[in-house]
Amino acid sequence: MSRRLHILMRIAPLVTLFCLGAFAQEKYFVTVTGDVNGIAKRHNLTVVKSLAGSRGQHVLSSKGVNPHSVLRSLALDSTVKSAELDKVVLLPGKKAAATVYPAGPAAGIHLFSLPFLYYNSPASSAYITQPATDVINLDRAHLMSTGRGAVVAVIDTGADLTHPVLAGSLVPGYDFIANQPDGGEKAALNQETTPILDQETTPILDQETTPILDGGTAVILQQETTPILDQETTPILDAQQYPDYGHGTMVAGLIHLVAPNAQIMPLRAFGADGKATVSQIVDAIQYAILHKVDVINMSFSTGTDSPALSTALAAATQAGIICVASAGNDGQAIPVYPAAYGNVIDVAGTNDAGTRSTWSNYGSQWVALAAPDEGLITTYPDSHYAQVSGTSFSAPLVSGGAALLVGLDPTTNQNAAAKDLSRAKAIGQQLGAGELDLYQACQAARK
Repeated sequence: MSRRLHILMRIAPLVTLFCLGAFAQEKYFVTVTGDVNGIAKRHNLTVVKSLAGSRGQHVLSSKGVNPHSVLRSLALDSTVKSAELDKVVLLPGKKAAATVYPAGPAAGIHLFSLPFLYYNSPASSAYITQPATDVINLDRAHLMSTGRGAVVAVIDTGADLTHPVLAGSLVPGYDFIANQPDGGEKAALNQETTPILDQETTPILDQETTPILDGGTAVILQQETTPILDQETTPILDAQQYPDYGHGTMVAGLIHLVAPNAQIMPLRAFGADGKATVSQIVDAIQYAILHKVDVINMSFSTGTDSPALSTALAAATQAGIICVASAGNDGQAIPVYPAAYGNVIDVAGTNDAGTRSTWSNYGSQWVALAAPDEGLITTYPDSHYAQVSGTSFSAPLVSGGAALLVGLDPTTNQNAAAKDLSRAKAIGQQLGAGELDLYQACQAARK
């Protein structure tokens, strides 16, 4: 036996073990017409989960097998309508420079020391009167609508159900990580169960301007800064364990700012550890359809199309729901999903001077309009406020605007809302119709 053959024989078992490790476990999101257990058996897969209320949607898993081979095999099965990797969605971690203020007076933070009653909710004056409200013409819009009667679903990390600003506006939601009714953000502090997959196939949520994973295959929550807590008022959370705690509460706070009489339904698909899966997001969309919401806010994105996500949003549009998503924080003229789908309002970010934020994606073929997303003040868990930036926060301003339109006309749908919201301030810069003007949008809806 030659020395080379001897070496190859010794290496072969190691190569086999490495390959098995490389494909240790993958999950697939499939839509089938036949018996899922029979399909799983034929393809040597395991049924992990069946989506409640769905028509043949399931999560299957494999172990020690090349996922591309599994997808090819499923594609040849006549009882499988569609199959894709159930990609993990990640939120980038917190940025230490961001700020969270206590709700009450604090030494050196006079800006937040004056509480007012904002549509029956006690709120900081800085939250109510922040510059962005003037930019989007909010006060004049409120003379026509405050969103009464509208329900906005927020697919995110949940929301603080006890926050004094939000408590009166929140309606029961659902936790798709723990698979239980709730939607509360604080559940994240007790359990995080979504697994991390290979980074080459892992989506992430957009929030930092520096990407964590490859943006081509990642789903990202769109925010540049996630705040930390004031050490003197609240213990700082472990940034590695809970990198995105508070994101959903921050998004909900901006929706409430724009549409204070609308109801907000927190759908917790993302954990405070920054993870979700495509199937959890689709599950949340289907829940929103079943519960007849009027608007869905999606402050996340992926650089690759997802057939399951596209199909779920098509069903939402068919049900009369207005879908809004953030354009992403790559600072490029590129499409991201779900924002780039034709039936979703794609929202970019601007500063108070009407200039595109440096991190905001653009491109008039995808972006519908823009809204402020720099230094916005919003709610944060435990009666705090956060000052944050990124297109995660321009999208909820538009979602709140859609709720105002529903308040004016409960029959408003995606096409009508997109048309009314396009009555924006033209600012060029490949930002679609321009910067959000809620007064103009409400005027258009009344005609």
